[in-house]
Amino acid sequence: MARIVSAEDDPDVADLIAFRLGMDGHQVTLVSDAQSALDACRRQRPDVVILDIVMPGPIDGLDALRAIRADPRLAGLPVIVLTAHAFRDDVAAGLRAGADVYLTKPFSPRDLSAHVASLLAVRRSA
Repeated sequence: MARIVSAEDDPDVADLIAFRLGMDGHQVTLVSDAQSALDACRRQRPDVVILDIVMPGPIDGLDALRAIRADPRLAGLPVIVLTAHAFRDDVAAGLRAGADVYLTKPFSPRDLSAHVASLLAVRRSA
């Protein structure tokens, strides 16, 4: 079982993420903005974080991702960006900011589950 922090401001999408990853046996903490995701990561030190890009609050998902990568305690945390921003420049910006995986909405819950499993396997083997 892994601990996952997921930042998603759409309640239906958040519930879908929590349901699918919960079915995989993971403990999912849902937050609705990027600052809360960053705070939860600092408190909980999760195994994986999932970030939307556009959310309410003082920072967006890419800001949170950059802060995670800049924090020595969190820098190695696997991060999945899950967003509706699907243009090539958006994907490039997410990967430059440090995303391990960049998924676009609409998304397959099975694909999300597979990416989480893959990131966890890599982390455990390191």
